[in-house]
Amino acid sequence: MTSVGFDLDMTLADTRSGIAAVYDEVSVRLGVPIDSKAIIARLGPPLERELANWLPAEAIPAAATLFREIYPEVAVPAHTAMAGAREAIELVRARGGKVIVVTGKNVRDATSTVMTLDFEVDEVVGSVFGAAKGSALARFGAAAYVGDHVADIEAARAGGAASVTVATGPYTVEELRAHGTDVALTDLTEFAGWFAGWRSPHEVG
Repeated sequence: MTSVGFDLDMTLADTRSGIAAVYDEVSVRLGVPIDSKAIIARLGPPLERELANWLPAEAIPAAATLFREIYPEVAVPAHTAMAGAREAIELVRARGGKVIVVTGKNVRDATSTVMTLDFEVDEVVGSVFGAAKGSALARFGAAAYVGDHVADIEAARAGGAASVTVATGPYTVEELRAHGTDVALTDLTEFAGWFAGWRSPHEVG
């Protein structure tokens, strides 16, 4: 079985406008300047880590709570599927594999996003970043993990999966290759061409 894990933000889902709108609202409510354009250009790290760029440590928990209160109504409806995302999921399933989404986004908002975009996945794991994603990938038996961030390369390594990256986030194809990804694609529209010729260790064995 060729099961595959996918990151969510800027891999399967274009969440930039929705996330920017939430940060803008948080900025207004807290009276603190937050550059949402800068934030959405580097999506990937956990919410609290990003908020630390704009707020003192003691203010971060309340700001994170406010962000998550606003997110379902403001952000989720604005999310759209990345080009090739649905097709990539369908290809994995057509080959007998299962699909897991492993993301830094909390489970509630990740699940809502997956449901809103009508992605047919088997499991959603949230609130994990970088190598911390590895345990979920290993438990699920994912033979490959697809993401857009260099931390997703670490995730794949930690989970014993092939690292497949797409240059739809903050890194170029060349930068992803320099960071050691096994496969670097321009976007998920190229996934089919790669997947058609790939055989996972599970299949080979």
